[in-house]
Amino acid sequence: MMNQRNTTLYVGVTSSLAVRITKHKNKEYINSFTKKYNIDKLVYFEDYDSIEDAIVREKMIKGWKKFKKIELIKKENPGFKDLYEDILK
Repeated sequence: MMNQRNTTLYVGVTSSLAVRITKHKNKEYINSFTKKYNIDKLVYFEDYDSIEDAIVREKMIKGWKKFKKIELIKKENPGFKDLYEDILK
């Protein structure tokens, strides 16, 4: 996820992406990083069959430098389009 100016990144894991993004968009997280930096735009996501695999991948990506995360996003979503509506379909 990113803020609207595409300057701040957030990487997380969830069992329900649509619910989680909706909560971010509605600013339902009190005293959170995403609320502080107004992060509510879904620009990239990956699906996994197991939560364990998702957590391993999350930790891997969190360990990357920002430029590498940006390159990952650009490969799938070069315009940094908000993918929220796409996941609701």
